[in-house]
Order: sequence, then structure tokens, then C-alpha cells
Amino acid sequence: MSGRIRVVVAKPGLDGHDRGAKVVARALRDAGMEVIYTGLHQTPEQVVETVLQEDADAVGLSVLSGAHMTLFAKVVALLRDREADDVVVFGGGIIPEEDLPKLAELGVAKVFTPGAPTHEIVDWVRSNVAQPAGT
Repeated sequence: MSGRIRVVVAKPGLDGHDRGAKVVARALRDAGMEVIYTGLHQTPEQVVETVLQEDADAVGLSVLSGAHMTLFAKVVALLRDREADDVVVFGGGIIPEEDLPKLAELGVAKVFTPGAPTHEIVDWVRSNVAQPAGT
């Protein structure tokens, strides 16, 4: 075990735009975290399977398609079903302000909207994701 925070960055759903997810993945990696990027068009089941296989501490979901309520909810529910509800779920994308409280109720710890500086995301992950043993 490296002792570094392990984060899966995922693009669930049919959204084909991943520039933001790649920028966030690189920022987290450059900050010393282990990052696993899933690539485009992942199902919630595939995302959760990756989180479990990689023993991730957190999963960052990027959704620009408008399906955030469905996709985020499904990932959170599947993590709970697999007894992995200790994995911190955060997200980003085109998400209306009025949906943020609903996502928080579902178990999404934080949502970053377009224009969020990468250093804010890095700082938030460092502050809100438990450091694995050995750090």
C-alpha cells in the first residue's frame, strides 16, 4: 500500500466530453494522489466495480449530459449495496444550483461546477478523503 489517496475519476453515462475530467485527474495526480481514470461511457456498475477493484478512497464523477441525478444516485446506491459507503463520492459538471442539495441528500459529498479552480478540488479532496495508513 502506497499510503497515497486513491481516486477514481469516472465519466458515467453517454456524455462524450471528458476534457474537464482529464484536467481534474491530472491535477489530483500532480498533487501526489493515485488516480485511475475510467474513460468515457461507463455504466454506474462499471464505475463501482473499478472503485472496488482499485480499492479507491474516493470517486469523482463528471456529468455534463444532464443525467447527474440518475447517475450519481445509482453510483452511491451501488457503493452502499457493496458495503463501500466509506468511499467519498464527489462530482462535477453542468449541474443546476437547485440540484446541489438533492445530490447532498443522496450522499454526494461535494459538487464542483464549471470554472472551479483545480487547486480547490485538490484541497477539498485532501481535506475530505481519509489518508490511507502509511502516510
